Amino acid sequence: MTEPETHQTVQPDAETTHPEAETLRTVLPIGGMSCASCVLRVENSLKKLSGVTSAVVNLATEEATVEFDPAKVSPKEFRSAVESAGYSLLNAGDQQISADQEEQFRVKTYQRLKSEFIFSAALTVPIVFLSMQDILPWRLPIATPTINFLLFVLTTPVLFWGGHRFFHGLWVTLKHFTADMNTLVAVGSMAAYLYSLIATFHPSFFVRAGQMPAVYFDSAAVIVTLVLLGKLLEARAKSHTSDAVKKLAALQSKTARIVRGGVELDIPIEEVAIGDTIVVRPGERIPADGTVLSGFTTVDESTMTGESMPVEKRPGDQVLGGTLNASGSITFRANRVGRETLLAHIVEMVKAAQGSKAPIQRLADRIASVFVPIVVGIALVTFAAWMLAGSLGGNATLAAALLNFISVLVIACPCALGLATPTAIMVGTGKGAEMGILIKGGEVLERLKSMTTLVLDKTGTITLGQPRVERIVPFNGFDEEELLSVAASAESTSEHALAAAILRSARARRLEVRRADEFKATTGLGITALLNGRTVHVGNLNFLKEMKIPIESVSPVVAQASAAGLTAVVVAVNGVPAGVIEIADEIRPEAAAVVRSLKDLGVRTVMITGDNEQAAARVAQAVGVDQYLAEYRPDRKAEAVKMLQSKGDIVGMVGDGVNDAPALAQADIGIAMGSGTDVALEAADVTLLGGKLSHVTKAIALSQRTLSLIRQNLFWAFAYNVILIPVAAIGLLSPMIAAAAMATSSVTVVSNSLRLKSFKA
Repeated sequence: MTEPETHQTVQPDAETTHPEAETLRTVLPIGGMSCASCVLRVENSLKKLSGVTSAVVNLATEEATVEFDPAKVSPKEFRSAVESAGYSLLNAGDQQISADQEEQFRVKTYQRLKSEFIFSAALTVPIVFLSMQDILPWRLPIATPTINFLLFVLTTPVLFWGGHRFFHGLWVTLKHFTADMNTLVAVGSMAAYLYSLIATFHPSFFVRAGQMPAVYFDSAAVIVTLVLLGKLLEARAKSHTSDAVKKLAALQSKTARIVRGGVELDIPIEEVAIGDTIVVRPGERIPADGTVLSGFTTVDESTMTGESMPVEKRPGDQVLGGTLNASGSITFRANRVGRETLLAHIVEMVKAAQGSKAPIQRLADRIASVFVPIVVGIALVTFAAWMLAGSLGGNATLAAALLNFISVLVIACPCALGLATPTAIMVGTGKGAEMGILIKGGEVLERLKSMTTLVLDKTGTITLGQPRVERIVPFNGFDEEELLSVAASAESTSEHALAAAILRSARARRLEVRRADEFKATTGLGITALLNGRTVHVGNLNFLKEMKIPIESVSPVVAQASAAGLTAVVVAVNGVPAGVIEIADEIRPEAAAVVRSLKDLGVRTVMITGDNEQAAARVAQAVGVDQYLAEYRPDRKAEAVKMLQSKGDIVGMVGDGVNDAPALAQADIGIAMGSGTDVALEAADVTLLGGKLSHVTKAIALSQRTLSLIRQNLFWAFAYNVILIPVAAIGLLSPMIAAAAMATSSVTVVSNSLRLKSFKA
């Protein structure tokens, strides 16, 4: 298996060189985006840079994730690319701002938006009241020209201060010969304002049959105010879509209590180094990943693994940064600190997932690329048609043509279109992280929903992966303890689960375990070791056959063990069989229920194992899988996945993320069973923290729910436009109602996505 590409987060404007890296990744906070058209402009501008291999912009997070070759493009060029598209990086001078500064910037932006809305709303209320004089049961004793002048005075600051962001956006798009949401809002409100301005100060221009022309200052003011309200509600709702990342980041301790020179010191978490001895008292969060040196406690790891029950920790056990020490005091040695901790990796993985796109978003992107120009064209045709109808003797007037032109522009703003997919992905992947399910992004979510076949590795997935020695059968003069001691010594440097079981059994009996002088592993078969001048082979029958060792005496014992569903490990010393060690691996209690749930979801299950036919059949029958594949070495498991894919299946693979890596990479969806600090975050598309098999069905159900909400969001985003644009064009939708409907569409989409926060499986 080839190593995954190196991905690192770098800061724009930082002089960073990585000669050994092929691909780097950076996240750029973008300012000024408002709709799907903005997203496409920033993406296209970044992609034009030589050396940029990928650029994905997320409207919900207001960030661009860029992968690039540092030998071909410098991070400094990203700023000019973003600015050339008409937007800005959220920088303080020439320095990239920190996460806290970025959050402060967004809070200030929200507060400024709130102030603009409150100011605009305070003036819009009297504007609407003055505009309704003709329909109220009583009216102010003020002449119409004076009322019009008052409306002009009140509307002007609403338009040019409260709505300044729309006109600034319009100017930017005009400079780049493009169009977006700002174009529609600014042109629509300005058209109503200019018409009313002329009607107020030069009414003779419109006078017909001795009647004074109506003014539409209220339309201009209400459009700006309602769009600001929609933006305010949208920003507030969007802030909740990233709650999962905020919660995870908040788990990181700010300080750590370390022991140096026999003295306890409280230092900032940034100053903790690998190898430091750290003291953690009851109720404190563990500041780094490490190994317990002394003490006994229970640790709440629910925020990291989804495991609700506290986990006991003794000397030698691993602890994770960000988890909560519950009952006792411990000291531990820091093994991973800062960005290297599991918590930091999870935060970065979730942020990357939230910034990704699902394939279903491509439809929205294609539409957004041409949407605004088409809408402007429809609005102009609407205006011309109404003017033509009036010139042919109809009842249409310039005012009616103008109002319908404005309504078409305002109702068509594509804000909801840009938010439909990313908000659902943000909430879905964040919810998964809270449940102990790490999903790499939108594309994985979509593939996960479409999965038809799931391959389950037996050891460590269907079974607990902690085999135990059941029986020892010695031969040729060996006794049980000598046989176990020899096997354990030969396997002392092996990382295989069966080797671990033999070592545990030997140590439990307090037998001598020596380190082998030489060691060689044959994948999927066994090991050869040189021990005190003796050649020791430990493995299955096929391994002994390959080593030309006679197996007649041990074959019946192996057959009997296999018939009972046990794994038989044969030991030979100097070419002579020394005995058989029979090992059992307990099936996970929830395995059968998970397989049934997968069948209910329409997913076919296949168990794969390196064990013999009898052992595989016993486990397969116990859990109820549809098919099992026995005697598959790790290097052949990828072939099995490929075979299933050749039949047209969309195949998922669940394994431990280490020896199953080739199969995980071959599968359409690789799912790693994580056990904590050894989680293969880069190897799999989905990682199940805590090693819970039941999380497989939860991940599939979550993907189905997320994709369902994305489709709902896209439907509503399109429905608002497709249905209401014609309604506006034929004169059945006033500009004010159009503004309210447009604002509602964005809030509806974000609120619908937030329903995922209450997802339960």
